[in-house]
Amino acid sequence: MSRVVLAIDTSTSVSVAVSAGPDWALGGSDDPRGHTESVAPLIHDLLGRAGVTPADVTDVVVGNGPGPFTGLRVGIVSGLVFAHARGVPVHGVCSLDALAQQAVEQVREGEFLVATDARRKEVYWARYRVDPDRPEQDRAVRLTDPAVARPADLPDEVRSLPTAGRGPVLYPELFPQPVDVLDVSAGVLCVVALQRLDAGVDLPVEPLYLRRPDALTTAERAKP
Repeated sequence: MSRVVLAIDTSTSVSVAVSAGPDWALGGSDDPRGHTESVAPLIHDLLGRAGVTPADVTDVVVGNGPGPFTGLRVGIVSGLVFAHARGVPVHGVCSLDALAQQAVEQVREGEFLVATDARRKEVYWARYRVDPDRPEQDRAVRLTDPAVARPADLPDEVRSLPTAGRGPVLYPELFPQPVDVLDVSAGVLCVVALQRLDAGVDLPVEPLYLRRPDALTTAERAKP
């Protein structure tokens, strides 16, 4: 059997995909707070729909975020545990990169922005450029590191760019050029990962929390 890949992203909503050669099984959940309850059943369902078993999976891909702490951690831990149990490699991709790749077909050329909901009236964001000379599966080039900020604090020239993600839905007056791409697709995350792996790029799992979690112990709160 060819490479069978399980992909999981919980940085926005919950998205799970299974790739078995040319065949895909893709599922998701629109509940942004139901990560723990959604991931395992989706994995089980999609493996069945793809006609494979956990023993057939050769690689796991997870979205590194950025995303809210608890939701993001569920997806990454689920991927790590599955990969460890099967003894297969696990790869990480910045979730904003997947959203950017999803937006390429609509943006077509030039620079654009990805801005997702970071809660606390903030967005996770990064700036991109469409590079027509890159492979079709990974054509969005990230120009800035992922960051978190209040939308109004971003420079006008950044906010005026075409913007994918839920930022324009939440703050339409601040992101005037919405791109109709809202949440990460695990299928696209997988495509980007495979393209980069084939190009020899190392894809470590490195969670991008960008800030401390809402729930902290007394000792954690005392840290600078």
